[in-house]
Amino acid sequence: MRYLLLIAVSFTYLFANAHIFVYHRFADDRHPSTNTTIAQLESQFQYFQKNGYIVVPIEKIIEKVSNKQDIPDNWVALTIDDSFKSFYENGFPIFKKYNYPFSIFVYVKATQKKYKDFMNWEELKEVSKYGTIGHHSYGHQHMTTLSAKEVFEDTLKANNILKAKLGIEPKIYVYPYGEYDQKVSKEISKFNFDAILNQTNGSVNRNSDVMNINRIALVGKVNLKQKLKYKTLEAIWLEPKIFPKDSILKKIKVKVNPKYKTMKIYVTGDKWKDIKVKNGIIDEILEIPLKKNRTRVIISPDYYTVSTKLIIKNK
Repeated sequence: MRYLLLIAVSFTYLFANAHIFVYHRFADDRHPSTNTTIAQLESQFQYFQKNGYIVVPIEKIIEKVSNKQDIPDNWVALTIDDSFKSFYENGFPIFKKYNYPFSIFVYVKATQKKYKDFMNWEELKEVSKYGTIGHHSYGHQHMTTLSAKEVFEDTLKANNILKAKLGIEPKIYVYPYGEYDQKVSKEISKFNFDAILNQTNGSVNRNSDVMNINRIALVGKVNLKQKLKYKTLEAIWLEPKIFPKDSILKKIKVKVNPKYKTMKIYVTGDKWKDIKVKNGIIDEILEIPLKKNRTRVIISPDYYTVSTKLIIKNK
């Protein structure tokens, strides 16, 4: 009885939910799945203005989370991954037009090796006057496939180059491809970043884990109004912990607010299904064959209040 009471108490409070969005390419029709047109970008910025949203530097949200303080529901932060040249050429002028702060996360090897599609060091210096520079790894590899030593060395190499080229020590890290596991998280955490960001639908509130902050992708054709509906479901995941060796998700076990009697579950490549909640515990046999090496298991009472477990199969 005491155990159930503790679970109930831990899920009693409702938290305000801010949102962090991530962009990749701008006005680059070659890559529609990761592209945002200028018309889409302006439309989104106008929506923020007309509906009372305040675009804040991401550091303000991170500070609130670190101090376990409420975050206003109308706060939004904007991030850009990979430091593509299309941001500098096409997106950057729009951010300046609206005077919106941003954080850009640098794929360091691409700039260091002067890859054609990526910003150079002078361009990054210029944009750093208007936004902050973050860490997006050196080699932009699938980090879960690397050894712990390789993850550490990749991160250190990028840190050293960013300091040498831009004179900064980045305070925020973003996982390449949004992929991570316990090994990767442990190695990245050794660098004492103020925050680590993922790429998972959900919001940010005072109860968020500052070392696993949700960001919502705004790429391709998206409905911003719907994206802003996402909230974080307070949940404690017990199973699954890792990708099953036989690629069959046999069960899930999750602690949630005892007020819920039913929940919905979605597994990448499958359909939403109804599952039961008993005394704040989801303990469900599934036997679902996993179709993707990167699988998200999502639970939700209403499709928008979500908690996600990412599991990755390493080849």
